[in-house]
Amino acid sequence: MASPKKPSSEGNSLSGRVQRYAKVGSAVGGFAARLASQRYLGLKADPAKGAENLRAALGGLKGPLMKVAQILSTIPEALPKEYARELSQLQANAPHMGWPFVKRRMTAELGTNWQGCFATFDREAAAAASLGQVHKAVSLDGEALACKLQYPDMSSVVEADLKQLKLIFSLYRRYDEAIDPSEVYAELSARLREELDYENEARNLSLYRLMLANTDGVSVPTVHDNLSSERLLTMSWEEGRNIADLQGLSLGDRNTIAENMFRAWYIPFYQYGVIHGDPHLGNYSVRDDLSINLMDFGCIRVFRPEFIRGVIDLYRAVESGDRELAVHAYETWGFVGLDDAVIDALSRWASFIYAPLMEDRPRLIEETNGIDYGREVAMGVQMELRRLGGVKPPREFVLMDRAAIGLGSVFLRLGAEVNWHRLFHDTVAAFDPRVLAKRQKKLLKQTGLVHWLGEGA
Repeated sequence: MASPKKPSSEGNSLSGRVQRYAKVGSAVGGFAARLASQRYLGLKADPAKGAENLRAALGGLKGPLMKVAQILSTIPEALPKEYARELSQLQANAPHMGWPFVKRRMTAELGTNWQGCFATFDREAAAAASLGQVHKAVSLDGEALACKLQYPDMSSVVEADLKQLKLIFSLYRRYDEAIDPSEVYAELSARLREELDYENEARNLSLYRLMLANTDGVSVPTVHDNLSSERLLTMSWEEGRNIADLQGLSLGDRNTIAENMFRAWYIPFYQYGVIHGDPHLGNYSVRDDLSINLMDFGCIRVFRPEFIRGVIDLYRAVESGDRELAVHAYETWGFVGLDDAVIDALSRWASFIYAPLMEDRPRLIEETNGIDYGREVAMGVQMELRRLGGVKPPREFVLMDRAAIGLGSVFLRLGAEVNWHRLFHDTVAAFDPRVLAKRQKKLLKQTGLVHWLGEGA
């Protein structure tokens, strides 16, 4: 039995922030100085060179700023294509903590007798990412476990990185006013701070187990509360292969995986108003029976039922050419100050995103742009918005767009030919915002995620 848990002494310390400022500030500061000097001297900035410089500045850093950069690279409206291309090359492969480090961290979370809580505990990490690393273990009753252990002093690192991200956004805003990133920053900041709290992630995981309990083809880990804390999350170990390792599967098998992925993301979204905000390749795996292991629940968002209705309304508007309904959908999402020209620009993007859902036939998710999924369309929209004076995407839009683009990329990688139209219609057939609101409220209270009742739901 683990020793009684005690509150962690880690927090947002001044010394931790100062150390991170020194590391990140020199990188971002150098990038900022180059941009400022170009402006002062009246030199025309080279977007491609500026993007290359930013990647160079961030390339040596690990932690939250790397994670945010990767997220931004997949949101077409957030950055110009030169920056998105460079940032997409960043890899959040943080160096593993060594065994002495791991022992100290585990002692801080479970007490001095922590090793007695496990039959075995692997010294080498099975995986490492921006905020922590995962060790495989075996419980005293023989169950395989995944122990997700947060790196030390991450709260200080997050706060320091968010300040630098704000600087990057302000610099970017000086050179491109097509998109006001203030709400994007607010959303990313809130979700990143949430990711530090593994007790909150455990509640998210419980929410997903309830939402997907009756969905075939999707598995969600079980949390071991007695072996978890604010910075240690112990779950059942779910065996599966990375999607990059599934070369040579038949089209039928690839289609099955794609359909399971669709349900894993969109049944929670359309039936409960919840989305998993990070369809990164490391956040799911494929079992031998082609079902999906869904993992890493640190970044989720809960949406107002009216927002979900707006998503469906926009689909119907694109399908029928109903401009008035499209405007209503954008306003439901939170877009403001829309004139006819801005609406036309936004609708170009909507038509592209919804295109696979319009045809009642098996098809590739994208049949024209290949691996540049959505990028050229999005950049054309961005240029038009810049000419028109810009637009501010609402906060709720950020992770929904992130999931749509991320999943589209996965479906492209699979080369799946699925009837997306029928999948979508089956998922939203019984949609009723009043029913969704009641169902959502019940589950949020049941899992202890009541803070969403005032913010998102």
